[in-house]
Amino acid sequence: MGSYKYCICFTRKFKWDEAQPPPAVKAAFNSLADDGSHMGPEQLRRFLVETQGDAGATVADAERIIEQIRKLRHRIHLGKISRPILTLEDFYYYLFSDELNPAFQSQIHHDMSAPVSHYFIFTGHNSYLTGNQLSSDCSDVPIVKALQRGVRVIELDMWPNSTNDNIDILHGRTLTSPVDLLKCLNSIKEFAFVASEYPVVITLEDHLTQDLQAKVAEMVIDTFGDMLYYPNSDNVTEFPSPELLKKKIILSTKPPKEYLESKSFKEENKSQSGKTSNEEEAWGKEVPDLKTEIETYEVGTTGLMGTQEDNNSDHDNEDDDPQQKSQAPALQYKHLITIRAGKPKGSLIDALKADPNNVRRLSLSEQQLTKAAATHGTDLVRFTQKNMLRVYPRGTRVRSSNYNPMIGWMHGAQMVAFNMQGYGRSLWLMHGFFRANGGCGYVKKPDFLLKEGSHGDVFDPKANYPVKKTLKVRVYMGDGWRLDFKKTHFDAYSPPDFYTKIGIAGVPADCIMKKTRVLEDNWVPLWDEEFTFPLRVPELALLRVEVHEYDMSEKDDFAGQTCLPVAELRPGIRTVPIFDRKGLKFKSVKLLMRFEFV
Repeated sequence: MGSYKYCICFTRKFKWDEAQPPPAVKAAFNSLADDGSHMGPEQLRRFLVETQGDAGATVADAERIIEQIRKLRHRIHLGKISRPILTLEDFYYYLFSDELNPAFQSQIHHDMSAPVSHYFIFTGHNSYLTGNQLSSDCSDVPIVKALQRGVRVIELDMWPNSTNDNIDILHGRTLTSPVDLLKCLNSIKEFAFVASEYPVVITLEDHLTQDLQAKVAEMVIDTFGDMLYYPNSDNVTEFPSPELLKKKIILSTKPPKEYLESKSFKEENKSQSGKTSNEEEAWGKEVPDLKTEIETYEVGTTGLMGTQEDNNSDHDNEDDDPQQKSQAPALQYKHLITIRAGKPKGSLIDALKADPNNVRRLSLSEQQLTKAAATHGTDLVRFTQKNMLRVYPRGTRVRSSNYNPMIGWMHGAQMVAFNMQGYGRSLWLMHGFFRANGGCGYVKKPDFLLKEGSHGDVFDPKANYPVKKTLKVRVYMGDGWRLDFKKTHFDAYSPPDFYTKIGIAGVPADCIMKKTRVLEDNWVPLWDEEFTFPLRVPELALLRVEVHEYDMSEKDDFAGQTCLPVAELRPGIRTVPIFDRKGLKFKSVKLLMRFEFV
């Protein structure tokens, strides 16, 4: 009989008030409401101050919120509010609205006037690929999607076309079909600033002759015109700021050289001979444990800069060719490079030495970074205080999976490059990290990654730091699946059995996952459970949230996820929108949670 009842419910449109406010919301309302039935502006102001942590809230602020609720509820045909007061249903509607009561602020609020090297930057890898790294199509479509999402670094791999008179964009020595460079440049121009006004960096992997490099220079200048920024001098001692570079396009690549004749080019893609990785398939396994990864490489890290796999494929055997410096056709191309890539020959220590007269970009594979972190972690941090560090996926990730981005961020790497089509938990972390600072694609690095201590010491990601802050999270309830999913999506015969996994991604000592109990047969689960997370480095922590539907006989069904930057969380009772596997927000699914810092 119970199943029949739920089927009948699903044949009609659900109304908002069918989900009842949880006891905590009722208690908050009753403690403030006049005569237990209505809340006026003054009572709402008290709630904003005492529960939501908004110490500066005024009666006028409360009146504006009530007016917004009036308009929104009228919009969905629940009638007008005659006086500036809230009923319990109004109050619940307000709390469970991500438009009125978001979990973190949506405005840009970081200082944007520091050098670009002081920011983490939303970075793409092989941005032109529609799928896997070996046989998918190359297109401007994934570039457009990335820019619309707020990605600020687009990577293009440039190769001569079949007649050697133009430039193709493709993943070299693979079966990927090419796309024309000019088409990519035009799409970048059109969509560069739809999601953010802050600069777009184009990282160029250059496999071209000097004549074609000169042609690239012409294309770039003709396409971008005044949008293009480049330095007046070959010697750049400090990068410009994101604020200065607003609505500008900048280039990053190695200075021109005979790349086609280099050993690394000839060896290129040997490790991409068809090995497959099942990491993060579909919606992924747990993000790899950082502590285990780093400890694996604490021994035997000699020859770090010279292994075949680490120097394969895309990236930057970046020495300047002295003969080419005097070659006129490439000079214009060279002068257009704002962030110059360079990797000195020799040891890792040589590569991480800062030049007081020049700042540059260094590229490391995920494996090189992990090895470097084991023995030279503080040198990485010191290097990234002025110079740029780019990290890219290893060549064997042929399915476009990704790696754990936290190891790059906690060592100060500005460009942690990801396959944006490689859906899985690692990409969810990337999406969550760059929800910070209004989603503008630039997140200011915490001061401890930018400054030296009184004794010249820098942040050590492996050190055992004391707990700085404790985050308490209460998961009240969830709703919206009944609106966004078919009634038989999770179970053909009964309502779903939801539970929530919640935890922290950050430095190894802060990483943990917990979960609520399973609530059986309920489209609107009310868990009302609290979790406590002691944080040693809260500035780099992400709150991970996943909802699953328990299945006794098969794999549990995925029901949504989100990641939230802990440093941006607003205290109090907040709405948390939930996203699908690809990071697209569900229309209706969300959680009601409470955040408290102690």
